[in-house]
Amino acid sequence: MADFAFTRQDETSVASETTKIVPLTCHGHSRPITHVSFSSLLANSAASGASQYYMISACKDNNPMLRDGLTGDWIGTFIGHKGAVWSARLSDDATLAATGSADFSAKVWDTFTGETLATLQHNHIVRAVAFPPQARPQVLAAGGMEKKLRVFDLSRAVNGTAGGVEGAGATTGVDDALVPSYEIGAGEHQGAIKSIVWSRDPNVLTTAANDKKIRWWDLRSRSCVASHTVDSLPSSCELNNGLGGSPDGTLSVAAGKNVYFFDGARPGQLIKHVKMSREVASVAFNGEARRFVTGSPSDTWVHVWDFDTEGEVETGRGHHGPVWTTCFSPDGRLYATGSEDGTVKLWKFTQGGYGLWR
Repeated sequence: MADFAFTRQDETSVASETTKIVPLTCHGHSRPITHVSFSSLLANSAASGASQYYMISACKDNNPMLRDGLTGDWIGTFIGHKGAVWSARLSDDATLAATGSADFSAKVWDTFTGETLATLQHNHIVRAVAFPPQARPQVLAAGGMEKKLRVFDLSRAVNGTAGGVEGAGATTGVDDALVPSYEIGAGEHQGAIKSIVWSRDPNVLTTAANDKKIRWWDLRSRSCVASHTVDSLPSSCELNNGLGGSPDGTLSVAAGKNVYFFDGARPGQLIKHVKMSREVASVAFNGEARRFVTGSPSDTWVHVWDFDTEGEVETGRGHHGPVWTTCFSPDGRLYATGSEDGTVKLWKFTQGGYGLWR
């Protein structure tokens, strides 16, 4: 990864004495964090014997940030959106980033240079973006307040067959007219699309919408193959480390005072529904450890739960606002939380030394 505006910051803070966890605190954003996500483990991780992956954070300050996922070190800020960024994702190999914004656009970025490769215009706020599980993916799914799930062909943008200059700073990019797209399930979403998740099967997409439905879509038939109605508006929906280390993962959904876990390999197959005592803003699951982490709009704590007993086993204190987003690293050995307080924190979730924890 090339540094396109690098400065090192003090990134440690002390968590509560209750948990004895000292999270790494990632500063730099000036408004609430809306979404955090990780890349996959990079291919050279196995060869080097050390985990290597990246993290991206979306924020209401308009400026998504790329970081080293293991240490939280800031690598660069993607400049170009003119509204709050609601969703941010990295490709499996971390060479591409995608963001969805309140400025009615989704953008695709080169993570080495920070350049905009494509700007995908919409007619309303873009709340969700997702890449397929591929290195240097050729397509992007996006959706939001339009209530439309669209898949864009990025091949000309990411392969460098189109160019031009757009905006200040001579940011290269592909004109929206040169990026073809198609809609899946026209008219089916009756509420804003809040989340899009691409399963490990590149033919299957999941959406969580404000009509209280989770839907699974098959790209081959461009139709809905399964759906599940949740009890409240969904606030987060992510694919996590699978139970027993399943490579297909587990889909976790937070909706009101409910957390749902679905089989990543079988569309619509509910594994477990947990009713919580408080509203849940975000949830992330570690299937190998059989633990899940939640954030709540009503407090500033990070809650860790046992999947089997449904009891709380740990409380992380350190944020100064509600925890709106949380996600496990691809190796499951740490998790990230993003808060109303404008910080992202990384929490160790393994025994012994790891990364900057020695």
